[in-house]
Amino acid sequence: MGVRVLLIGKTARSHCIAEALKKSEQNVELYSYMDTKNPGVLKLSEKLEVADTLDFVKVKEFAEEVRPDFAFLGPDDPIAAGAADILEDMEIPSIGPKKELAQLESSKSFARELLAKYCSSANPDFEIFESIDGVEEFIETLDGFVIKPDGLTGGKGVKVQGEHLQGVDDAVKYCEEVLKTHTQVIVEEKLEGEEFSLQSLTDGENVVDCVVAQDHKRAYEDDKGPNTGGMGSYSCENHLLPFLEKKHLEEAHNISVEVAEALLKETGERYKGVLYGNFMLTNKGLKIIEYNARFGDPEAMNVLPILETDFVEACYAIIENRLKPGHLQFADKATVCKYIAPKGYPENPAKGKEVDISELNAGDVNVYYGAVNEKGGKLRMTGSRALAIVGIGNNLAEAERKAQRAIETVKGEVFYRKDIGTAKLVEKRVRHMKDVLG
Repeated sequence: MGVRVLLIGKTARSHCIAEALKKSEQNVELYSYMDTKNPGVLKLSEKLEVADTLDFVKVKEFAEEVRPDFAFLGPDDPIAAGAADILEDMEIPSIGPKKELAQLESSKSFARELLAKYCSSANPDFEIFESIDGVEEFIETLDGFVIKPDGLTGGKGVKVQGEHLQGVDDAVKYCEEVLKTHTQVIVEEKLEGEEFSLQSLTDGENVVDCVVAQDHKRAYEDDKGPNTGGMGSYSCENHLLPFLEKKHLEEAHNISVEVAEALLKETGERYKGVLYGNFMLTNKGLKIIEYNARFGDPEAMNVLPILETDFVEACYAIIENRLKPGHLQFADKATVCKYIAPKGYPENPAKGKEVDISELNAGDVNVYYGAVNEKGGKLRMTGSRALAIVGIGNNLAEAERKAQRAIETVKGEVFYRKDIGTAKLVEKRVRHMKDVLG
């Protein structure tokens, strides 16, 4: 008998998760429920249902038909809306937290207040506002500011002084704009340093880390342009980053343990799933930018392809409250992920354009399908990040060369960042961190 797994997902991240599940020695039968007919997930699934991932009536119908042993929840939206709660009522355990616990990602005010109570040293200065009253006064107490809507924004709602907003007037206007569609807005001090992503699995008490990675949110090379969902990311063969020391990762791990314990104390429920901390190393110490309740996209593509242990066994360890460090072992390899997007992304992306990967040597890189449709053997981009190309090597330079060589064979009205994982950009990050730390 095989293990029946329900995957709720979208984007290339779900293709990567599906691949990791299918690698298991436990004979996985994968049943996928997605908002698009992802060509990569389709090939790995016994059945793929295309429907709204927030339509829980249809989710329940599909789950009743499939009767999976467990579900893996990929995207933030269904997690935030309570997919795990719905499935628990059907006696189907989920890798993904319940709605109340998922507020760690879906409500930035919940997250900041939880952190302030249990690990305040990792929190930046912040205030939460339900009206514009007091916003200007608080901003004027800060050396720099960041404005965050209280809710999910697909990685595109946060605005930073000097990058998206200039002075206090701009900040106040943006807060007013946010409060038209959100109940709260968070104003935080602007931190200076380098960000990194530490994705962990937790059973609500035990926390086991994946390999650390660094994402690149800006659309254009040299970290220019608007924010995106992430144009690419990299990880290193020593499972550190060039600007990080082992002690920094140990500190980040301890913070994530504190967060898992805090959620259990506050809610009485175990957080089960991915606990993804977005940290920044600053001259004030390690700070938390935010937490997410699922794998990162693209950072999932840096960790799951080099996972050497059985991913399904790790999922069962989460469900059965017996997670241990041995459940996640990774190869000593470097990875570089570069995303292909349609020209004009993210502000005015071309839609329906063909992307030709016929000359891409898939044996040399990992290819994960995102916002594409396949018809008659041709791939067409639907307007968002289309394909993730992942190079894996003995060192960062080798991984980057593989990814870049492969991506250059792709034809169509596409664009991508050439600089992700390159020595020039990495050295820039290292110099920046040295300047920050003095």
